[in-house]
Parts: sequence; structure tokens; C-alpha cells
Amino acid sequence: MRYKIVILLFVGVWALLIGRLYQVSIKSSYYYEKLAKENIERKEYLKPVRGEIVDTDGNFLAINKMGFSLSIAPHLRRKEGQLESVIEVIQASFPDINKSVMEKVYKKHSSAYNHKYIKVIEFISYSDMMSAYPNLSINKNILIEAETKRHYPYGQYAAHIVGYIGRSNKKENDKSSVTKSVGRAGKSGLERYYNTLLQGELGHEITKVDSRNRALEVLEHKDPLSNRNLELNLDMKLQKYIYSVLKKKAGVVVVMKSTGEVLSAVSNPSYDPNLFVDGISVKNWKALQQNLGHPFTNKFINAVYPPGSVIKMGVALATSKFGKGVLDEHENCTGFINIGKSKHKFRCWSRWGHGEVDLRHSIRESCDVFYYNKSLKVGIDKIAKTLKSIGLGVKTGIDLPSEYNGIIPDKAWKKKRYNLPWYMGETVIAAIGQGYDNITPMQVARHTVFLATGNLVTPMLAKKIDGDSVKMESKKISFNREHMRQIRQGMVDVCNDKRGTAYKVMHNLPIKAAGKTGTAQVVSIPQDVKKRAKEEDMAYFKRSHAWMTAYAPIKKPEYIVTVLLEHGSHGGSSAGPIAADIYLWLYANGYFKDYPLEKVKALVKAAAEKNTK
Repeated sequence: MRYKIVILLFVGVWALLIGRLYQVSIKSSYYYEKLAKENIERKEYLKPVRGEIVDTDGNFLAINKMGFSLSIAPHLRRKEGQLESVIEVIQASFPDINKSVMEKVYKKHSSAYNHKYIKVIEFISYSDMMSAYPNLSINKNILIEAETKRHYPYGQYAAHIVGYIGRSNKKENDKSSVTKSVGRAGKSGLERYYNTLLQGELGHEITKVDSRNRALEVLEHKDPLSNRNLELNLDMKLQKYIYSVLKKKAGVVVVMKSTGEVLSAVSNPSYDPNLFVDGISVKNWKALQQNLGHPFTNKFINAVYPPGSVIKMGVALATSKFGKGVLDEHENCTGFINIGKSKHKFRCWSRWGHGEVDLRHSIRESCDVFYYNKSLKVGIDKIAKTLKSIGLGVKTGIDLPSEYNGIIPDKAWKKKRYNLPWYMGETVIAAIGQGYDNITPMQVARHTVFLATGNLVTPMLAKKIDGDSVKMESKKISFNREHMRQIRQGMVDVCNDKRGTAYKVMHNLPIKAAGKTGTAQVVSIPQDVKKRAKEEDMAYFKRSHAWMTAYAPIKKPEYIVTVLLEHGSHGGSSAGPIAADIYLWLYANGYFKDYPLEKVKALVKAAAEKNTK
């Protein structure tokens, strides 16, 4: 037994000795070899220039301002006043720069093993540097390097699309060596979605240095991969025009080609992304957060709204697919329905009713009772399944980050969310875009493309990525041809028939459009209220959201316009005129070259005069 203990002790001691020998002679040698190499070789990473973003006409939406950064040589002795002397030289040229901040930054990055210059000022504009350059450049302890700073020339007009960059955090730095080196990353919009592309790739230069860290010769040089640009489908002339039409109204406008190219996407109110480049002040951040219009929210993909009647065509298609012959049956609208023995009235927007209604007329006059009855025959699960298949309640796939799904409810959704059963009354209100229904304006625009063409497209802002054209994606979805024809004819009637809900503002366009209005309530109406108060007499936040979504021309649809006005009252009277003005602008600017009509100049002039008042 003693013999075994001695043997074990002997083996243990030798194992410790061998382990320590490996640590000192082999593993540590790599570490010291690396330190020694750093003493004779200096590797400096060369930062790429961030790619620029331009619109379809080449107008710059995100550019790089040229300037300079200032760095101080390492190993300066504070006790002997070396560091303080250099900082005073810098401050003499730039009095507004905080001396204590420079000292703090230098101290944070100073160490015996750091042989690189320490950057204390990240950006000084070209004009400011010119007068100071001669004095600073002769100081061997100061390094002046070319630097860029992101700038957004169009400010608020493209903020929710382009986004902004800001100082990178630890998580972003850990993911990318490029981000860690440049110290900036895309925080929102296209800047974030295409961050890897736009920031490029690092280059490097390895130089041989002497004991005083002076460069002797270049051993290796690799240029960075820079200027990987992004060209958009966006038309900034159209984008600015839409802002002028909206004025102070809160809401969203999306203009899209029938192939999915997004020509304009406006979320109003907006903000200036330039505020975030160097870090936003507390004062400006509070102003954004306290603004009840939510300027920081990208409302076309990051806000959801009850769709109201713009969902009715999709409900009709659900009826077409899952109820054979059900959609062809007429419904008698007396102004309301009851479910079973309940005395609760599910009312149509018209208190007098619409009489006998077929599919086409239900869209033209937006009859609620027609869809109440159809939904009860088909059921919520089948309706939800169809609506999701044609783009509602699911992400559109647009090239922007953090897009919302929205909600198109079914029984399973409610059980999971609230642990409650589904009721028939919830089915009828969901069928007219109320209740739990909540979707994004971009989904409505995409859905309108489908109604116009039969294709479910993927919206895209990017036209060319680093010079390569973007391939548009589209999926053909088939439904009963006759039902599709009637739905489209109903949408034509909305804009061109005297009984249509948007006839007054849409019928006199130089091109023929088809569309659908929607008035989405945000507060319920008590059963004992027989006559609802006028929208304009209600408190602002109790007014309904106003929708108008349309496509034109009707034979070969090319351009989709979707408008949502928050608390805008009625779709036809509030959102409709904005859609009409946009179509006039598109016509006047050559978007409908194959559809000339007389009087267009007078119409465009009248619209322009109206918007300047």
C-alpha cells in the first residue's frame, strides 16, 4: 500500500513539472514571441470608406463628409508634462475641445504594450483643420489622419428608409472586426440592413519599426474594400412631394410598382437622422420620445393598424376558396345583423342598409352586412388562412430590419394569447377589419398589388447592390377568375361609379384607377347610440383611421398608392384626396407615358395650388 502511495506521489509531481515545463517553454513562448514581433513589426488596419446611398436619379441620401482625426503618440509621460504639453497644442487650435476628455481617452488606451497612436479626437471638419494643420503637423507626437463622417443630405425626408449610423456597441464589435475598427454601425433602416455591405472590408499595412516605434520599411500592404454603394428605387422628388401633401397630418404613404419596387415610403412625422451620428443629446432624445406623433417609429413596417374595409376583398377571396357557391349568393342588408338569439346588433356603416347586395356592389359601397354573413358561413380559421396566404398578417420581406408581422387572428391565436375561446361575434368584426385585426401599411400595399395582378411580390427598396441589379421576387396565387374579375370591377366602381366611396376625389384623374377606402374605428360605439357623432366633432384620438389603397391604370396595373391617415376620419374624404394628388403627380412626371389624356395640366395645376394654400 505504501509502495502505491509513493508511486502516485512520484507520478503526480512529475505531471506537475511536465505541465509547468510546457507552460513556460512552449505555450508562453507564443505569447512572448508575439510581443517581440510587435516590437519589430507594426500592423495597422486601414479602414474602408463606407458606401454611399443614392436614389433612382443619383441623388445622395447618405454620404461621407471628409475631415480629419487627431491621435497622440503612446508612452508620453504625464509626470514630466509631455502629455499635457501636446494636449495644450491641440486645444490652442481648437478651444472648444474639452481638455479633460482628451486626457481621459488617452489614459484609457495607454499601456506599455500599446505602440499605436491613441485617437483623442474622432472628427474635425476639413475647413476647421486647414488653419490648424501647419502648426499641428510639425509636432511629432500628433498624428493627423483623414477621416469621414456620415451625413444625410435629405434629413427627415428619407429618415425611416435610410436610417442612421451611430457608435458601435460591444455586441456589434464582437460580431465584426470591421465594425470594431471603424467604431460605427448601422442602427436602423438600410444602414442597418445592409451594414455589412456598406461598411466594406478592412485593409492593412505591416511595417518594420525600430526600438522607438519608427517605421523603417513596409513589409505588406492591402487596400481596404471601400465604396460598396447602394442604389435605390426611391424617387426623392416624389418622397418630398408626399411630405408636402401630408403637411402636419400623421400617417403613412406607400407608392409601389406592381413588380414590387418601392418608389416612396413616407412615415409622418419624421426626424433628422443627423442627430444620431455623433450621439443624440438628452434634450433632442426627450423631444422625440415625448412627441405624440411618434416621429421615431417607422410606421409603414413597425406600426400596426386596424385595416377596416381595405381587408374586405381578401375576406371575399377566403369565401371564394372555402365556400363553394357561397360568394355568389346575394345578401340582404337592412343595416345590421343579429347572431342567434342575441339582441346585440352588428351594424353596417349605413344605418338604412344597402338592400340586396352582390360581391361587386359590396365593394363599391363597402357594405358590412355582406361580409358579416359570409364570414359566419366560412369561419375565422379559413378566413385567417387565406388572408395570410395573400400577404396580410405576415412580413412582406422588404429590405428593412425589424419588420412587424401584425395580427390576423384565428382560434389558436386567441387561445395562445388570452387562453380564451373564440366567439362568433369576433368573427364578424374581424371580417370588416376590426377587432383583433392589426396589420402594417406595407402589407396593405403588397396586398393591393396582389389584387391588381394576382402576384404576391416582395417589396424592395434596393435597386442595385454594389453595382449588381436586384432580382425582384414574385409568387403567382390563383383564385376563381370570375370572382377576381368581380372584385376588381368593384374596386373600379369605388373610384369611378357615382355610388363609389371614393368617386368624388378619384373619378376625374387623367388615368383610370381602382381602389378601396377604409374607415377603421379606434373606439367602439355603444349599442344605445343610434346615430354616431360626426368624426370631426370627436376628440382627435377617438377619430377613426382613414385608409385609401388603389392601383392604376386598371387594365395593366403599374403603380399602387396606399394612404393611411391616423385619426383621419373617413377614407374617401380624407385619404382619398391624397391618393388622387399622388396619381396626378405621377402622371405629370412621366410615370404614365402610354396613357395621355386632355386636361391633365389643368388638374395638376389645381392640385398644386390646393397644396400651397
